[in-house]
Amino acid sequence: MKNIHAKEWFDEWFDSPYYHILYKNRDLTEAKAFVDRLCGFFGCNPAKDVLDLACGKGRYSLQLRDRGMHVTGLDLSPQSIAYAKRYEDAYLHFDVHDMRKAYKKEAFDIILNLFTSFGYFKSKQENQQVVDAAARGLRPGGKLLIDFFNTPKVIQELIPEESKTLEGITFRIRRFVTEDGFIVKDIQFDDEGEHFQFQERVKAIYEEEFISYFAEAGLKLKKVFGDYHLNEYQSDSCDRMIFLLEK
Repeated sequence: MKNIHAKEWFDEWFDSPYYHILYKNRDLTEAKAFVDRLCGFFGCNPAKDVLDLACGKGRYSLQLRDRGMHVTGLDLSPQSIAYAKRYEDAYLHFDVHDMRKAYKKEAFDIILNLFTSFGYFKSKQENQQVVDAAARGLRPGGKLLIDFFNTPKVIQELIPEESKTLEGITFRIRRFVTEDGFIVKDIQFDDEGEHFQFQERVKAIYEEEFISYFAEAGLKLKKVFGDYHLNEYQSDSCDRMIFLLEK
């Protein structure tokens, strides 16, 4: 039995090839449509510098680049960044970076943190560090967009157990909420005679706590969207909490 235990769960899981197998069917059509809406909302043009924070393999970064923007993609996973770097050009750059630390000061007009790439850390202080670092990276008047799941709805509709078979591997998934307020996805599977176990742990952060993070970082909350169509957020029905902030 091979149990994967890292100092931080995301260090091993996000850099594992199995992570990309499990999530390979993410909807690229939806991603393209969402980027189109964001570009319409932000007025994207080549004069703007965009940071894709926790970019993974760069699917959103590529979409933004293809619309003429100067894009930097950052992620903690060396494997993901190594993959993304094959697409680098004059308009697109990728780097391995911990989002708890500032990357460049006042270098970006727009910072995007998409697809629930927040709340991974053990403490509120670390979550605050992420928001603070993003705020430091924005130019005056710059915009930060944080896309998070709608916590009340996710907890209410949590699926305790399910299995998915992809590329001949059956992933057995168990979900639960811990006493200290983390939504945990426990993932187990066998491959080539070995047993693997990973976990995803995302803090169940509510709207009020996000607002306190933003206020502490000196950011102004401009809007909260409830889905990828940029409709208004309703806590009892929406799938997402998408916060639009301004420096």
